[in-house]
Amino acid sequence: MAEREKKIPNTGAYCLIMSLDKDVRMGVGKLGEFNFPKGYYVYVGSAMKNLKQRVARHFRDNKKLKWHIDYFLENASLLRAFVYPSRRRLESKIAKIFEDEVKSGKANIIVKKFGATDTKDSTHLFYFPSENSLKESLRTVRKKIKSI
Repeated sequence: MAEREKKIPNTGAYCLIMSLDKDVRMGVGKLGEFNFPKGYYVYVGSAMKNLKQRVARHFRDNKKLKWHIDYFLENASLLRAFVYPSRRRLESKIAKIFEDEVKSGKANIIVKKFGATDTKDSTHLFYFPSENSLKESLRTVRKKIKSI
């Protein structure tokens, strides 16, 4: 088992699945203040080193607010994470798949450039009004991720 773990890179992308149980107005670093509706959210992130540690950091309380997602997690419940180990940069490709869900009307963008100020992507945070819409989109996205 230890040999297999060494072969899996500790780099790649991840998706955080979160929820807000009520509408919340919150500040998001230098982006400003925004109204986030009750519902479900997916954040697409990456770590080109220390992927496991980055994801574990998101589950910790009382951390320094460094990234946009840190501000959001001050108010949201982090439900689970999907991790995609890879030596290739997948974050933008995964975000584009979620953008397709926005174009199809299954998801929305609440804050442009959230988590994406260093990319050409429109955002890395996607909103789903219901658990059913989230689950439906996650099934679609997971199938598409397998092909990238």
